[in-house]
Amino acid sequence: MDERKARVCAAIDARRDVLVRFAEAVAAQPELGFFEFATARRFSRALAELGVAHTTGLARTGVKAVLAGGAPGPTVAVLGELDALPVRGHPQADPETGAAHACGHNAQLAMVLGVAHGLLASGVLDELAGRVALFAVPAEEYVQIERRLTLRREGAIEFLGGKAELLRLGAFDDVDLAMMTHNTTAPEERSFAVGGTNNGVAAKLVRFIGRAAHAGRAPHEGINALNAAHVALAAMHAQRETYRDADHVRVHPIITHGGDVVNAVPAEVRLEMFVRGASLEAIRDANRKVDRALRAGALAIGARVEVTTLPGYLPLRNDPLLLEVFRRNATLLVGPNEVTTAGHRGSSTDMGDLSQVLPAIHPYAGGAIGQGHGADYALADPERAIVNPAKAMALTIVDLLTDGAAEARRVLAAARPALTRAGYLQFMRDLLQTWQYHEPD
Repeated sequence: MDERKARVCAAIDARRDVLVRFAEAVAAQPELGFFEFATARRFSRALAELGVAHTTGLARTGVKAVLAGGAPGPTVAVLGELDALPVRGHPQADPETGAAHACGHNAQLAMVLGVAHGLLASGVLDELAGRVALFAVPAEEYVQIERRLTLRREGAIEFLGGKAELLRLGAFDDVDLAMMTHNTTAPEERSFAVGGTNNGVAAKLVRFIGRAAHAGRAPHEGINALNAAHVALAAMHAQRETYRDADHVRVHPIITHGGDVVNAVPAEVRLEMFVRGASLEAIRDANRKVDRALRAGALAIGARVEVTTLPGYLPLRNDPLLLEVFRRNATLLVGPNEVTTAGHRGSSTDMGDLSQVLPAIHPYAGGAIGQGHGADYALADPERAIVNPAKAMALTIVDLLTDGAAEARRVLAAARPALTRAGYLQFMRDLLQTWQYHEPD
């Protein structure tokens, strides 16, 4: 490790306890996406204590700061996510909302602050050519869709995910490369898992409309919307053998409203579902089959169905050259035996959206235990979960922006983003569709 990197690591080590306490404080006050006001204020105060100017209120709760190096050059963004998700059985779940940090976003925010401490306290930032953008991003968990649609109708947001909203608002217009590190609970992934891919996702809101009647006395006079939903769900399950293994398709619905009272034929049933796949083509194919199943349910029972398909997140593509720089620094910190290669994950992240428009990486760091999104999730090893990934990202920035940012320029020269930023916004807007079906009498 060269002298500059050693200074950065020493600066992060000196503030280890500050970073761990910050992550613990965020976990003690979990908040749901686009409503992370207390978490954003806490992150803002931490930046202010560092003397770092920053902007707040981006996409309602987002925070952005920019650290300038000693010479002009590309801008590298480091991201952490503000939101928790509903996990009511978690020991730290909010008693009112059910929100809990069962995915490690509190550790991500501490990592971002660790990068800031490392670059500023070491004095290394002044020796770099370029800028470092620090982001606290809202609403990565794609949950509470109806609540977010209310925000959309009110004009507070357009897209239902935080990074998509920040892209729309231009918060990434001055960013050239981006990275963040997510925690993993898989012991086989060891201290770091780099590379790999994630599914993209589209969301669907479904409403079956039937006709109420007395369920005991005159069910024949009703149209059972719950039965229509059951037929549709069975048809979806019957499609599973048609999905290619390589496409990693996942279709998972929940019934959010199954009727009003048990002695009335259900007249309205509502579902939410995700349609996931490893590529946009796989998502489109699965989405068509799901739509057929929904129509089949309505047709079979004589109900009406209303379907809204919402843009979710795009598949994640890690930039290979940027990943190479990160892997090198992760190996420097923990040794080659502790750095693994990630495979494909069926889950989705809005970092996938960012990765489609600029060079980006989303590696994983160990230190968490339990089940992701589960009631037993916890950060068990702060060194691995917070300190090491903060160091790895800070050292990656040093490599990228040293020598006139030669390494960053090499990454940018080779990058071939799939979408322009304007093209991305148009693509997302085109995905939004609503349709109805009812068999004519």
